[in-house]
Amino acid sequence: MGFRIEKLSADTLGIIFSGKLDEDSVAKIWHECVTTVAGQHPSSLVLDFKQVEYCDGAGIALIQVLQKQQVKNNSSCVIRNLKANFQKLLDYIEQQPNKVEHSLLLRRSLPEQLGHIAVNILKVCQENIIFLGMLSYQLFFALLDLKKIRWRDFLRIAEDTGPQAVPIIALIGFLIGLISTFQAAPSFADFGVQIYMVDLVGLGLVREMGPLLTAVLLAGRTASSFAAEIGIMKINQEVDALKTMGLNPIRFLVVPRILAVMIITPILEVFFIIFGLLGCLVVMNTLGYTADAFFQRLYQAITPMDYVGGVIKTFIFGLVIAGVGCLHGIKARFDAQAVGYSTTQAVVSSLIMLVVVDGIFAIIYYVLGL
Repeated sequence: MGFRIEKLSADTLGIIFSGKLDEDSVAKIWHECVTTVAGQHPSSLVLDFKQVEYCDGAGIALIQVLQKQQVKNNSSCVIRNLKANFQKLLDYIEQQPNKVEHSLLLRRSLPEQLGHIAVNILKVCQENIIFLGMLSYQLFFALLDLKKIRWRDFLRIAEDTGPQAVPIIALIGFLIGLISTFQAAPSFADFGVQIYMVDLVGLGLVREMGPLLTAVLLAGRTASSFAAEIGIMKINQEVDALKTMGLNPIRFLVVPRILAVMIITPILEVFFIIFGLLGCLVVMNTLGYTADAFFQRLYQAITPMDYVGGVIKTFIFGLVIAGVGCLHGIKARFDAQAVGYSTTQAVVSSLIMLVVVDGIFAIIYYVLGL
């Protein structure tokens, strides 16, 4: 469900609705619609329902409130492109104005509230499953025929995601290695085994902190960027234009981003690990250990499988980050707060998903003995 407000002329205001006008969606836009019209006092209000797929009593109630508001201000309200079955519903409900006026104001019982929450969760799951299916389909055929991949977009996104993220990745990696070693130093000094701090920090960076913190930084930087970029394209109806031309938005907008982030994330992890180990080396050097002793202990502590396990994580983390960011961009509404809301949801959702996926990897690696 979405809507946008346009100034059609000096004294004419237009509200273009799209999607579904049901109880849940109307509740989200009710206040903004009513307050906007009340604040601008247009001589003529045009309500356009050409893009509306579904409308129930809640949508009709919103129409009635806007109509009465215009009548109260001695102004006109014009309804355009309302489908015949919705018009019949409007004509019928106009005979019972009091019931409709207060229908959305009735307090829901606890079971009803729980039911609405459950339905909303199922709707979100359904949307995510549909998106995942479409993405898997497009990715599969894109990899079968590499000519279908938009390589120009791929390179642009890879540049924005990769080289421009290296400074912040390097800084955070260096500080994490430095701080972790400093924090561990007193405890290891009590037992006279400070050299084993290299094992702790090295394994932590390669197996856990490197992949996860790299992904967290990308979630805040890249997932939000994708959600905002695609969200603005949807508001500007560029996504609709692709569909009108018979082009699949998933293939044109999502697939290049997914592939770029999946390839760039392991490379950024390498930078994070290198600078994290550099931070550890600085502390170890101040404690009297030479670089030769540091690297000799590091070579003994870390095996190739430790690094491979971290790299596998980063591929999946990249898929999660890009997928969640693109999903929330495509799901963006048409109202003024849509981009901000989608960006916030993308970051929060991607962070939650990263922790969940990391936990799944921890269980798998434990079972496999890695």
